[in-house]
Amino acid sequence: MSPAKTPAEILDIDGHEVRVTSPDRVVFAEPGLTKLDLVRYYLAVAEGALRGAGGRPMVLKRFSKGLDQEPFFQKRVPENHPAFIDTATLRYASGTSAEETVIRDAAGLAWVVNLGCLDLNPHPVRAEDLDHPDELRVDLDPMPGVDWSQIVDVAFIARDVLHDHGLVGWPKTSGSRGLHILVRLRPEWNFADVRLASETLAREVENRAPGLATARWWKEERGESVFVDFNQNAKDRTVASAYSVRALPDARVSTPLTWDEVRSRRPDEFTVLTVPERFATLGDPHAGIDDAAGSLDALLALAKELGPAEKPPRGSDGSGRRVSTMPLIEVARTKTKPEALEALETWKQRHPDATSALHPADVLVDGMRGSSSLWYRVRVNLQHVPDAERPAQEGLIADYDPWAGRSPS
Repeated sequence: MSPAKTPAEILDIDGHEVRVTSPDRVVFAEPGLTKLDLVRYYLAVAEGALRGAGGRPMVLKRFSKGLDQEPFFQKRVPENHPAFIDTATLRYASGTSAEETVIRDAAGLAWVVNLGCLDLNPHPVRAEDLDHPDELRVDLDPMPGVDWSQIVDVAFIARDVLHDHGLVGWPKTSGSRGLHILVRLRPEWNFADVRLASETLAREVENRAPGLATARWWKEERGESVFVDFNQNAKDRTVASAYSVRALPDARVSTPLTWDEVRSRRPDEFTVLTVPERFATLGDPHAGIDDAAGSLDALLALAKELGPAEKPPRGSDGSGRRVSTMPLIEVARTKTKPEALEALETWKQRHPDATSALHPADVLVDGMRGSSSLWYRVRVNLQHVPDAERPAQEGLIADYDPWAGRSPS
């Protein structure tokens, strides 16, 4: 963050002293929101935000250089954290471990916001039991060209699948283009079980709504559909929790909804400026979520009925890599999204005829997780371009290496 231009603001929050540095630094220029405004926002919705993120280890997603720069992801809790911040040590399949931040009160919310965190990214486990998730997360991720009504249709189908298998879904806006549905579980199943149950749910949603929804993991195979992203339930994944502020110019908020609101409300209605009044007036639509913990038995039984999901073919060159069923070309690898979009425009200018044949979902700009931040990969699916007019794979317009200079530790 930029050097402080004004003295720090010292807040007394339920007996805990929290220091907010550079309190008048503008974080969101469009609505004119300062860092202190964001702290006050989280204090206004603390009960709901802690229902989603409290007591869970979280990855700190820090926008230390502002919204126009990529955030970095900090798994390990800062060394000089105050006594009211708890920790929990997570161990990953790679053999690494990290002592991560656990917040339990409003002071903890203010403290992580002061670090430059906008959204809260907790794991689906409680600090007291790190091996058994108590939350299954349904992430409805629309492909380009998909409108809100299609996302809503898929959400209600997902709700029905959950209900048919003894589970309750709690919807919220993602704070971007999609919807999340949270499902509380009794903490009796491991991560592999929860991910399998989530994948099974996604497959059943696709079975009930072919063309509207997809469970296909590989992006180029989804078409203009809503991807039911089951892999958000993998052990190393986190998602923005309820009442998280997202890094969009209007300071949009990932907001819990009632099912009656899902069709009529839109994500851009919910911002840092509007949500506190909604919360004060209506309370938290997810207030009953902890009383609705369910069982995965029925979804896991369905997984056995459906059998293993179809796997993509592997190459014959001994690498074991997946072979895409689509005519993909790679355009660029970049450090930032603006650079990725610039490279894409360069490619389009080189190949105007092919560009004119593309559908919205044929352009694939993906944020890829690096060691501590995102990088971007740009690909084009030529499935709608006639064979004779398909451009060949060329040298990458940009070839950023996110691991350059790093030791393989």
